[in-house]
Amino acid sequence: MSTGSTLSAFVNEPTPPFGREGIEQILPHREPFLLIDEVVELRPGARVVARKTVRPDEWYLAGHFPGRPVMPGVLIVEALAQTGAVAVLSETANRGKLALFAGIDDVRFKRIVEPGDEMELTCDLDRVRGPVGRGKATARVGGELAARGTLTFAVEQ
Repeated sequence: MSTGSTLSAFVNEPTPPFGREGIEQILPHREPFLLIDEVVELRPGARVVARKTVRPDEWYLAGHFPGRPVMPGVLIVEALAQTGAVAVLSETANRGKLALFAGIDDVRFKRIVEPGDEMELTCDLDRVRGPVGRGKATARVGGELAARGTLTFAVEQ
């Protein structure tokens, strides 16, 4: 997994694949709440594919659940939202802004995500009107669907 970023010649715009350094150029999230490790595909305003490896020492695992660590579903949804936010905030018009949740619909969890799992997170934006948009998101582990849902966002103006 790449941890550095490859930078294009255009104002330090990250070019996939890139790691946390490049992600932090786009998203305002920081440790311990930055929940994606690498972006492997990016079409600004359209599609993004990211990865998250669930480490045994993640801050949330000690209490969820002792003796049977499981990544909380709400954090899987947050990782999906951060993935979608990369597609939204990498657009020139949205650089430096915040993308906030406006809705979370039809989310289903199909598989437990646990330490050692690498999630592939995908978000395809299907509708954007002004500052509000919607994307279909999936989380997969080893090709198996772990979670899916439709996320609606609003870009703070």
